[in-house]
Amino acid sequence: MNRAPVLFRAGSRLLCLVAIALALVSVVASGGRVNRNICPIDEESLRHPQLPPGARVVVIPAKKKAWENALGGEEEARPFIRRRLTALPRQLLVDKNALPQTDREFVWRLAQDTWRGLEALTDRENGLPVDHVYFGDGTAPVADALVRDYTSGTNIGLHLVAIVAANQLQLISTEQAVEAIRRVLDTLHRLETYKGFFLNFYDTTSLERTSNLVSFVDSSWLTAGLMAVRMTFPALYAECTALIDQTDYGFFYNRATRQISHGYYLKPGARSPFEYGMLYTEARLGSLIGIGKGDIPAAHWFEMVRVFPAECRWQTQVPKGRQVKTLHGYELCAGYFDWQDVRYVPSWGGSAFEALMPTLLLDETRYAPKSLGANDLAHATVQRRYAIEHLGYPVWGISSSATPEGDSYSEYGVQVLGARGYAAGAVTPHASALALALTPEAVLSNLRTLAARYDIYGEFGFYDAVDPRSGRVAYKYLSLDQSMFFVALADYLSGHAIQQRFAADPIMQRALRLIADEDFFE
Repeated sequence: MNRAPVLFRAGSRLLCLVAIALALVSVVASGGRVNRNICPIDEESLRHPQLPPGARVVVIPAKKKAWENALGGEEEARPFIRRRLTALPRQLLVDKNALPQTDREFVWRLAQDTWRGLEALTDRENGLPVDHVYFGDGTAPVADALVRDYTSGTNIGLHLVAIVAANQLQLISTEQAVEAIRRVLDTLHRLETYKGFFLNFYDTTSLERTSNLVSFVDSSWLTAGLMAVRMTFPALYAECTALIDQTDYGFFYNRATRQISHGYYLKPGARSPFEYGMLYTEARLGSLIGIGKGDIPAAHWFEMVRVFPAECRWQTQVPKGRQVKTLHGYELCAGYFDWQDVRYVPSWGGSAFEALMPTLLLDETRYAPKSLGANDLAHATVQRRYAIEHLGYPVWGISSSATPEGDSYSEYGVQVLGARGYAAGAVTPHASALALALTPEAVLSNLRTLAARYDIYGEFGFYDAVDPRSGRVAYKYLSLDQSMFFVALADYLSGHAIQQRFAADPIMQRALRLIADEDFFE
């Protein structure tokens, strides 16, 4: 595979060994419960987390390799893979001075260009989005772009949401949307599954799985996409429901710790030892889906860590206000961080997607105003202020993204926003777009500055990232990042229509009662 499935690239965003350690939990002997007063993660386990053997196994797509070899090898096959795309851009950059001046016209232009790219960078035969398309350092012909023809459950799920969003904006008709979604659903029926779940990665050319991992977070985002589809297009309700119902998220649940495993490895046939023990990560939407389906008990939501104990000396700061509370009959351990008089519950790494990706579908400001909603605003605020005031960047929006050097990917974050905290680096447009519903004026100003200051805007919208210190751009379109960017724009333009449809789904209706009453900062 291409490098990604080996180390969990974009779909699950578990990009490196340190990230995998984000949710290790210690289980005490008495009854298997977590001791809330003992640090569950030590410095040694952060430095040397032990991956199970299946994480290191490279799954070779035999049919794909045979096809490549018949053409003369991987290099010789690349033009044929490019031809499977619906389209490629004609030129690398567009005239930045031609972007509209009024805010609403500007957002519409961004939405139209980004959607055109999401349509174009899909396999014309099976409708799956390719993971990313790379244009090198910007000096090579656009027609020679490197197409990374694999995809993940998260890519597919967010692509389905993007189709819903495009229909909401009337960029495509209902008939076109249904046709595009049916093509994806037909393809899903052809993919290998395990216990009803899809594997983490598939080759988009041969449709072979290229991973041994059944990933909780990728499965969750695919289910979320199916939920958005069935609540928008009645003709697809039954088929989406069948795909949702074939999964039982109890498969990932550890009843001893009341936590969710990162996943299950087909080889050696074992659950990952790492668990999603922190509440404020992108995986929280999956927890609510599992609870709403009735597959996971509600106790799991309250067992997740808001802040780690002060004894976890590896944290970026000592938590404040740490106390045990009781809510809905469950105990939870509360507390918060603060920076420059802004209080917040941290994520693991301080990246924008950990904090705000769930808000693409779930209106946390509305349904959890004193907990998740307040925290979303705090993270958006610190994202902007930290980049500008502390780092001296002219733009903001720090999150895991493509690196401006080579065809690679890295975790970046605002360190003070994370319990462990990633280092700052590139700025990625999707990170600020995720805050559009929270701080719209600041986001639009930032996107305008990005477009004006750097050579980062192409026919299919913003490229993935820029290093504000050097001005180097990552000339790459990532399916997931572009989908997040587009859905954020579409929900803003449509008056939160996508969030409203998702909240109306029966699964979410059953889960929303859990999040209404908590106050992170009481």
